[in-house]
Amino acid sequence: MTDTDAAPVVLINVYRCAPEQLNGLMELLTVMVRAQRTLDGFVSATLHQGLNGKVAAVHAVWRSREAWKAMARDPAINAAMEPIMAVATFEPNLYEAGEVID
Repeated sequence: MTDTDAAPVVLINVYRCAPEQLNGLMELLTVMVRAQRTLDGFVSATLHQGLNGKVAAVHAVWRSREAWKAMARDPAINAAMEPIMAVATFEPNLYEAGEVID
């Protein structure tokens, strides 16, 4: 494992859906993140609902890239993603943590 694999990573996942699906999508994302919270390596997550009524985003921090990869393979998380994929498309991007500016 390299130092990069052991460093915290940030997942920013943007979901797009029809406006009439957004409230339901937010509920599904909450269920998924609560399932993620039980997994080793989960640090935190924040859910965001777009003001345009068509997007949602999840900003999640994982202890390492390996913890994130394990989450992505977890059967409970994959099951929680199924209804999300039925109502939304999504674009996940993984980042290294940057500077926090208060």
